[in-house]
Amino acid sequence: MLRADHLHVQRGRKVVLSDVTLQLEPGEVLGVLGPNGAGKSTLLAALCGELAPSSGAVCLDGHGLNHWNGTQRAQRLAVLPQASTLDFAFRVEEVVGMGRLPYQSGRVRDDEIIAAALAAADAGHLSGRSYLALSGGERQRVHLARVLAQLWPGQAGQTLLLDEPTSMLDPLHQHTTLHAVREFAGRGAAVLVILHDLNLAARYCNRVLLLEAGRPVALDTPERVLRPDSLKAVFGLDVLVQPHPERGHPLIIAR
Repeated sequence: MLRADHLHVQRGRKVVLSDVTLQLEPGEVLGVLGPNGAGKSTLLAALCGELAPSSGAVCLDGHGLNHWNGTQRAQRLAVLPQASTLDFAFRVEEVVGMGRLPYQSGRVRDDEIIAAALAAADAGHLSGRSYLALSGGERQRVHLARVLAQLWPGQAGQTLLLDEPTSMLDPLHQHTTLHAVREFAGRGAAVLVILHDLNLAARYCNRVLLLEAGRPVALDTPERVLRPDSLKAVFGLDVLVQPHPERGHPLIIAR
């Protein structure tokens, strides 16, 4: 379980994250929303240990991140950054297989997991292709498969952090990606995902954290966070919010 207590990040005189407290629960998808510059990626960097907070603490299973060695942490915590750069002509399976480096599960088992993770990311048909020959959206799905393979099949005590995993995807694959994330959490893992699409967050997230200028505005269910007054205050956007006619979750419509 990943927990952050009163996180504060300052760069020079600028406060980029202020007093963020949250706990990721097993089996949940927590969405992080906010305008550009709200501190979303800074939060993710602090949660995974890439960025040391100015004050506050991040704990994984009750211990600070420094308590875990690299292999132990990698078996519990996987991170998909906003941009994943790779400039070598690896085959797709080799890229996904990088997620298995913290383990010694054997070639046969690793191949099974790589195939399953690719299928979950709707990228199984890309097997055998060179990573460099893929489109941006295809590369994004391959990297999703890589972090899924790192924690496969997902269980309580594991955490997946995703920074805009749908940014390069067409509408179909936005939904297939978040459906895969939702299923992964359903096996017990905790997931935090940064999104820009309010309706995707409303459909796939159990809770939503709304950030503005580095400060938490609300942390609750989509029904309680995605309200016209809150969205107007944070995004400057006039919206209607209605129940989805089939699923019941909030449906946000720009006026």
